[in-house]
Amino acid sequence: MSGITLLDGGMGRELKRMGAPFRQPEWSALALLEAPQFVSRAHEAYVAAGADVITTNTYAVVPFHIGEPRFHSDGHRLAELAGRLAREAADRASRPVSVAGSLPPPCGSYRAEWFAPAVARTIVRTLVDALGGRTDLWLAETLSCVAEAELVRDVIGPATDPRAKPLWLSFTLEDALDSGASPRLRSGETVGEASAAATRLGARALLFNCSQPEVMGAAVAEAQRALRGARPASAGIEIGVYANAFPPVDAAAAAANVELSDIRADLSPAAYRRWAESWVAGGASIIGGCCGIGPEHIAALRAGI
Repeated sequence: MSGITLLDGGMGRELKRMGAPFRQPEWSALALLEAPQFVSRAHEAYVAAGADVITTNTYAVVPFHIGEPRFHSDGHRLAELAGRLAREAADRASRPVSVAGSLPPPCGSYRAEWFAPAVARTIVRTLVDALGGRTDLWLAETLSCVAEAELVRDVIGPATDPRAKPLWLSFTLEDALDSGASPRLRSGETVGEASAAATRLGARALLFNCSQPEVMGAAVAEAQRALRGARPASAGIEIGVYANAFPPVDAAAAAANVELSDIRADLSPAAYRRWAESWVAGGASIIGGCCGIGPEHIAALRAGI
């Protein structure tokens, strides 16, 4: 594991597996509302599995999942609670564990066309203010378009600020990848455009998440080429992957908020580790898991990469 940073896995499906309150549309936010002790247990399971970074349970603390009235009344409090639970779990660890503040797509997963900057700014600002001093870095994740990344940078402030925390940008990809085709964000933008944004916005890492393992290797290779071509400005930007265990997601059906997707039977911990080994061989240095990837997968990564 020398030189590899290990992330945690998915929160929502782990909460469901543990028996926490769980349903759509609230997803992982329901446990914050009704049984936050399960969130602590999930964080602890990932720490025990070997994660170097755990992520705040704020992915679903957005109107897309909990509704606008509840977000306006309880969003700040729920995000603050999520930050505290993650921080406490990290601080209880017997080794250094960092906390990533999850900044999800504010207007809905997989749907770049739903992005509304004015609305999104208020949502992201609420999460940033609430997570405050509990995090070590910002993880803007499952981004469908470059504009979402640009808004996050604008809200958290410039990278040149000496008080600025590191920013990791993680984009979700179209699950279908025809032979010989280049991977694309769900907006249709290229990995090269995402790489240019990561460089321009002063990100410390460029990641790909919440997509099929099958598309990740091509994205890593494309990012490597783009970042190499942008040096010296891109120097020091790490590449990362945390894939999901869902079948291909049809964004047009808004599957992220309508029904629970099945979990693939072929992504055992050993199988997922083999995918991760290929990503590391291709140049990724940050590895973890997204939806359906649990502590047992992270433990396999810790033992095998």
